Amino acid sequence: MAASELYTKCARVWIPDAEEVWKSAELNKDYKNGDVSLQLMLEDGTNVEHKLDPKTKNLPYLRNPDILVGENDLTALSYLHEPAVLHNLKVRFVDSKLIYTYCGIVLVAINPYEPLPIYGTDIINAYSGQNMGDMDPHIFAVAEEAYKQMARDERNQSIIVSGESGAGKTVSAKYAMRYFATVSGSTSEANVEQKVLASNPIMEAIGNAKTTRNDNSSRFGKYIEIGFDTRYRIIGANMRTYLLEKSRVVFQADEERNYHIFYQLCASSHLPEFKMLKLSNANDFLYTRQGRSPVIDGVDDTKELSTTRKAFTLLGINESNQMGLFQVLAAILHLGNVEIKDRDSDSSVIPPNNHHLTAFCELVGVTYQDMSQWLCHRKLKTATETYIKTLPRLQATNARDALSKHIYAKLFNWIVEHVNKALITNIKQHSFIGVLDIYGFETFEINSFEQFCINYANEKLQQQFNMHVFKLEQEEYMREQIPWTLIDFYDNQPCINLIEAKMGILDLLDEECKMPKGSDDSWAQKLYNTHLKTCSLFEKPRMSNRAFIIQHFADKVEYQCEGFLEKNKDTVNEEQINVLKASKFHLLVELFQDGEKATSPTGQVSGTGGRTRLSIKPDKGREKSSKEHKKTVGCQFRNSLQMLMGTLNATTPHYVRCIKPNDFKLAFTFDPKRAVQQLRACGVLETIRISAAGFPSRWTYQEFFSRYRVLMKQKDVLADKKLTCKNVLEQLVQDQDKYQFGKTKIFFRAGQVAYLEKLRAEKLRAACIRIQKTIRCWLARKKYLRKRSSAITIQRFTRGYQARCLAKFMRRTQAATIIQKYQRMCVERKRYRQKQAAALVMQTILRAYMARQKYQALRRESKAVIIQKRVRGWLARCWYKRCLVSIVYLQCCFRRMKARRELKKLKIEARSVQHLKKLNKGMENKIMQLQRKLDEQNKENRLVNERLVGLETTYTTESERMRGELSRLRGVEEDAKNKGNQVSSLLEELEKLRKELSSTQKEKKTIEDWAQTYRNEMEKMVSELKEQNCSLKKEKEDLNRSIQEQSQQMTEKMARVIAEETQQLKTDLNEERSRYQNLLTEHRRLEEKHDDLKEEMVSSNVSKPGHRRTDSTHSSNGSEYTYNSEYAELEEGSRAAEDVTRGIDTSLTLKLQKRLTELEQEKQSLRNELENKEDQFQRARARDDVEFKKARGAELEYESLKRQELESENKKLKHDLAEIRQSLLGKAATGAGAPGSPAYKVVLEQLNASCEELEVRKEEVLILRSQLVSQKEAMHHKETMTDPSVYVEDVSKLKDADELKQAYMGLKDTNRSAAPDFHKLNEDGELWLVNQGLKETIRLLEHQLQTQRRGYDNEVESLRGELQNVKEENNRQQQLLAQNLQLPPEARIEASLQHEITRLTNENLDLMEQLEKQDRTIRKLKKQLKVYSKRIGEMGAGQTEGQTSPGQMVDEPIHPVNIPRREKDFQGMLEYKKEDELKLVKNLILELKPRGVAVNLIPGLPAYILFMCLRHADYVNDDQKVRTLLTSTINSIKKILKKRGDDFETVSFWLANTCRFLHCLKQYSGDEAFMKHNTQRQNEHSLSNFDLAEYRQVISDLAIQIYQQLIKCMENILQPMIVSGMLEHETIQGVSGVKPTGLRKRTSSIADEGTYTLDSILRQLSAFHSTMCQHGTDPELIKQVVKQQFYIIGAVTLNNLLLRKDMCSWSKGMQIRYNVSQLEEWLRDKGLMTFGAKETLEPLIQAAQLLQVKKKTDEDAGAICSMCLALTTAQIVKVLNLYTPVNEFEERVSVSFIRTIQTRLRDRCESPQLLMDTKMIYPVTFPFSPSSLALETIQIPGSLNLGFLTRV
Repeated sequence: MAASELYTKCARVWIPDAEEVWKSAELNKDYKNGDVSLQLMLEDGTNVEHKLDPKTKNLPYLRNPDILVGENDLTALSYLHEPAVLHNLKVRFVDSKLIYTYCGIVLVAINPYEPLPIYGTDIINAYSGQNMGDMDPHIFAVAEEAYKQMARDERNQSIIVSGESGAGKTVSAKYAMRYFATVSGSTSEANVEQKVLASNPIMEAIGNAKTTRNDNSSRFGKYIEIGFDTRYRIIGANMRTYLLEKSRVVFQADEERNYHIFYQLCASSHLPEFKMLKLSNANDFLYTRQGRSPVIDGVDDTKELSTTRKAFTLLGINESNQMGLFQVLAAILHLGNVEIKDRDSDSSVIPPNNHHLTAFCELVGVTYQDMSQWLCHRKLKTATETYIKTLPRLQATNARDALSKHIYAKLFNWIVEHVNKALITNIKQHSFIGVLDIYGFETFEINSFEQFCINYANEKLQQQFNMHVFKLEQEEYMREQIPWTLIDFYDNQPCINLIEAKMGILDLLDEECKMPKGSDDSWAQKLYNTHLKTCSLFEKPRMSNRAFIIQHFADKVEYQCEGFLEKNKDTVNEEQINVLKASKFHLLVELFQDGEKATSPTGQVSGTGGRTRLSIKPDKGREKSSKEHKKTVGCQFRNSLQMLMGTLNATTPHYVRCIKPNDFKLAFTFDPKRAVQQLRACGVLETIRISAAGFPSRWTYQEFFSRYRVLMKQKDVLADKKLTCKNVLEQLVQDQDKYQFGKTKIFFRAGQVAYLEKLRAEKLRAACIRIQKTIRCWLARKKYLRKRSSAITIQRFTRGYQARCLAKFMRRTQAATIIQKYQRMCVERKRYRQKQAAALVMQTILRAYMARQKYQALRRESKAVIIQKRVRGWLARCWYKRCLVSIVYLQCCFRRMKARRELKKLKIEARSVQHLKKLNKGMENKIMQLQRKLDEQNKENRLVNERLVGLETTYTTESERMRGELSRLRGVEEDAKNKGNQVSSLLEELEKLRKELSSTQKEKKTIEDWAQTYRNEMEKMVSELKEQNCSLKKEKEDLNRSIQEQSQQMTEKMARVIAEETQQLKTDLNEERSRYQNLLTEHRRLEEKHDDLKEEMVSSNVSKPGHRRTDSTHSSNGSEYTYNSEYAELEEGSRAAEDVTRGIDTSLTLKLQKRLTELEQEKQSLRNELENKEDQFQRARARDDVEFKKARGAELEYESLKRQELESENKKLKHDLAEIRQSLLGKAATGAGAPGSPAYKVVLEQLNASCEELEVRKEEVLILRSQLVSQKEAMHHKETMTDPSVYVEDVSKLKDADELKQAYMGLKDTNRSAAPDFHKLNEDGELWLVNQGLKETIRLLEHQLQTQRRGYDNEVESLRGELQNVKEENNRQQQLLAQNLQLPPEARIEASLQHEITRLTNENLDLMEQLEKQDRTIRKLKKQLKVYSKRIGEMGAGQTEGQTSPGQMVDEPIHPVNIPRREKDFQGMLEYKKEDELKLVKNLILELKPRGVAVNLIPGLPAYILFMCLRHADYVNDDQKVRTLLTSTINSIKKILKKRGDDFETVSFWLANTCRFLHCLKQYSGDEAFMKHNTQRQNEHSLSNFDLAEYRQVISDLAIQIYQQLIKCMENILQPMIVSGMLEHETIQGVSGVKPTGLRKRTSSIADEGTYTLDSILRQLSAFHSTMCQHGTDPELIKQVVKQQFYIIGAVTLNNLLLRKDMCSWSKGMQIRYNVSQLEEWLRDKGLMTFGAKETLEPLIQAAQLLQVKKKTDEDAGAICSMCLALTTAQIVKVLNLYTPVNEFEERVSVSFIRTIQTRLRDRCESPQLLMDTKMIYPVTFPFSPSSLALETIQIPGSLNLGFLTRV
């Protein structure tokens, strides 16, 4: 049809828009040829008129149908054009939060500016091994495709990552390398994949920086080749770098930073090892502060440096070299701070003792004088002389910066070289995958030499991309054999020629650099003269003579010529280089030892103009001549680019285009202008244009038939679907040029799929309208009839109701009038009495108040008088004291004055001569007198001393007497004081009592008055209380109900809490088991590693090449090996261990021993933790009981009315218990044969019959003799017949009366014969044997009778004890009630309720325990009944084969009876010689095939044989034999599993036998816990000499390892079936239609030949189940295996659903639910529904329900949140984001609805992990399952070749 026919009313188109680039609109009327405009309506309802171009008459682009919006592949869109691509990317990015989209062979990656959980190991495992189109777009899908093609096509691959700065190129390349490292592993212990990943932080530190567009922008390009060996495992890598931005070292724009390494060093300057660098804050250095943004939010530079240093260490760069690198970097910072000042206009100078230059010289090991000299001077050479010229300050500064850039570039190259040395390997590289991370197309306001080189490189890459896309399109058309027409696409070869051809821009630039006086202006003129008129891609700006314009493939770019020459020459002062070469610092010398002499011909120094500076890393390994050293930057870059293109052309490329959605780093914000600009620049739109030019839409015939079957009539459908599609398509599309038929596909032009979708939608819409019309008519009529009937009924009842209401109203009105009359009278009377009482009370209170006020006033006046008196006295005293002080002071002053006058006179007299003479005469006399007095005093002193001696003696005696007298007097004084105090206190007390008597008499009178008043009030209160009594009764009833409800709630709450606690303990126990079993898995892996190492050491054969994928665990750091040395004492094992030890490195041996100790300690700790968990469980239950009692204590005030209800409940429980006991006693009496029961009578009758039978036995034996002789030969070959002791053992197992009777009758019938021969019979001992058998039977019956009687007596005794307890409890309750009645009401209620609650709680718990115990007993009896029924059936079958049944004897009485001769009494042991042990292990384990001889064996026969051999070794007490047998068995099982571990039957067979061997070790261990189910004979066979508990643990660990191997084997078999059978296959045909797909074709959902279906999965599950049952696997173990199988199915299916947008639709949800129902039906058929397998599918079931439920309103959101409890929030949101309508009738999920879901689920505490862990294995347990098979009855088939074994 014509394109104009699609422009009809309501058709949607795209029109250009200045803000949004493209805007959607809808046609208001049909377009007709000749119209000059279109009438459109925008999405906001605005009507506009869109005028068509009068020249081209081009109509606006049509919009794709809604079901195609959001497609994974842009080429799947029906209309391929720019607005469709832009809209599809926006919908996926903003609405669905999907950052990856395919565009043909290109992966478009949009930077989300937000961390996403889509790069974990689980995601890597999900994409590993998948086809690229089968999963949603992802960088991992591209990496997997490259890896797969490398292995399949034997061709090297390349991943080209490009985009603007900040678009996410570096991150995408990093994730691609991480994917290769994870899925491939390495071939040695060097962990090459970790080294490859470790190179990233190093290169980011030295090559990345913060820019205005990106916080971690790569300022260089790199191409990393990851090498693989023949088994496609990583062996090494090599890195090539391009375009290092050297100018960033010396200059940064605003809001930008230098390279990260500088800031990391400054942030770590405080560390001790960095003190010598003399660094400080980054703002202190010129080279790090120019951008004024030294810190990046969320980045810790100190930690980043630590990461960088660890990466250096991992790559083999030692500490000394690291410190050397840091020295050079610090030296660059110090050099940037060297200040150069003007000396004059032509020279400059560095001030002396510049500390930064000093630090630089110390760090790099050069002299201060030389460095300062050549920073300010240069050397000019002529033909004859050499001149030294000074430099002006500007040129000197530029020379300093040029030196800094040169040093950094050398350092960068040195690091890259050493990284490559660390990544290189000696193993031959078989293939490689290259990852190219390079700049995208760049255009700025000012574009210089750097942008020119970058855009030149992108021109070359775009040309290669276009050729590759064109080639793929051509191959597709040729493969499908459709007519091939040349597609016109843009060829940018002219632009490339303009740049690199002869006389091109680069050629002219190199020529100008060689000119002595070349300049940017002269070079610009040459460009104008050469290309302006000859090349249409070259233009000259109108307003500039120093710029030029080039028309690139993406856009026009204007380049400024300024700085081109200097940047192309990239020179540095040679003398400065010579100074550095003469350094004493060895690392710096190493940097410059191969340095190039790149001085300019003119001797000038480079400037700093322009944006950036470039550096090209030369190819290592090429010898560089002096001529090559002089190559310009442009020439070197061109050569490197040619080498890169050669490498890319030799590989298969894969393209990743990174898009920057906005310039503000906002998360999930899409700027259409910026996006379109980048899409045009990166070639995505060119890919779309190439695809649209041909046949972009491609369908297989099957997909087309399935999708458009609705457009076909029944007669059009033929057997050949290809012919059917051709016929229908010819009818639907008339233009034959719109489609082409290929071999397997139909090719459509652009827009044809949209047209077919329109026809399909119209057909479905018409059918829906017809269905809706019919259904609505039926519903409306049915609704009308229902409403009519309802209306008549409602009218009838309404009228009757109204009449009744009227009569009722009249009666109530009359009654109300009477009630109101009396009520008003009562109210008025009550109101009057209340007022009267209130008035009296008020009068009394008022009078009392007035009296108190008057009394208080009198008291206050009295107190005031006293206070005034005291105050006035105090004031008078104070005045007196002040006056007295003043008088004394005046007297003192006066006396002082007189004394001073007198002193003055005395001083004057003392100075006169006469006075002195008088004094001398007086002094002489006085001296004489004093001398006489002194003599007299001496005499007196002697007399006094003599007298003192006598007095001292007297005083001592007297003092002693006085002390005694004093103590006596003190006692008397104390008594007197006490008596005095008592007298005073008694007097006070008497006075007090007198006062109290008087006051009491007064109060008595007052109280009498109040008592009369109180009596009156009480009478009123009694009347009120009576009124309240009725209301309290009602409240009581309400409280009873509420208490009962609370009791029920508390009971339920406690039960729920206990259940949750129990579940938590079970979860913890399972976690511990899982951890322990994971350790066993690691142990097994290390053992396999050990075996591999041993084989490699023994044999030097190289493994065959092949594509083998290894798990990421093979790349773990270090190999550790653990081995249980306790059980490895065989000589052969010792020799092997010695051989291995000799070959293994000593460090590895120490590692292995250390790891062994750790694992053993961890194993013991796990056991202890398991025991602690069990103890905690018991303590938790006790704690819950205590908490329950405490919680109930808070509600005691509400439970006073609960006692009666609790007692009734208690009686009811007791009644139920009595009924249960009676029923159990009835059952026990029926089964146990209590005295008087039928079974008891039968046993007695059998006993009497046995005695009578004994009397006639001799006669019957004579008859049997003749039968024995005749059937001797017939019975010889029957080896399965048992001796009489077996009969006794079998009889002991029969507990039911009917079984005993039947057994006895069979024995009696068997022993009847007809030919007596007493002598021979007695000689052979036959009669004795028969007699013994009867005695055994009699003893057995007596024993059973006594046992039953004892049981009956015990039961009666227990019932009596319980009755006595009930009586005691009753008495105690009565006593408690009597005690409570004596307590106060509140305490009585509290005590009684507390006691009742405690008692009833304990009784309830006891009853619950008894019920649980009885339930277990019932289950046990039912299980025994099943076992006995099965055993009776087997016995019946045996009797049918070997002897005659009683019924046959009635019909054929003369049929002979087979009675075997008594054979040797075997003990169930097998004897073997020491040298036959290897033969035993070889024949029974290593060479036994489950599909061969083992098919006809009884289940577990190898385990029984091994145990019987072990029993004999135990019997003879041979310790060495026991240990060697067990060790050989364990090692042989491990060996066979390693050899045939991929065979499910082998693994299942040995899992069953290992478990049976473990059960035998337990059953015959002698432990009482394991002997409860044994027969007496089996207990006699218990081990007697050795305790094999440790070996049981080892065998249990082995069983766990086999179980994990079984799960892994099943997973490998089921893995390819799950996705195809559960998701892709349409079990219900026609429900889900196939949507159009793009270039990446997915696996068809139609069941083709060889495709797995759900039936394939069910058949495989049935095969697994039947195999395990055939091998005799324990039923409990089978249940665990099936549960794990269903978990794998559910997890894999859900993970693929979460990663596949095409699977998230309503119809697919219906398919999944149907498939799950089929799995549940399989479980029902196998009887496996009740053990948890179905619950493992719950997340998948809820995901399918989520796809089908309504998703619009808030109520829908609430329903989803309550329904999807097994899904995490991330999974729910992911499914909603991926939900895709298959038909137009479905609606997409709105963004607001998804936000509502996220808000509701915000409080969930769950893991943020998106995918389920498919590697998770539930912890396995091996419940003890004893065997009823008697060991002595086991026969060894001759096919096992075990003739050397002897039965004992």
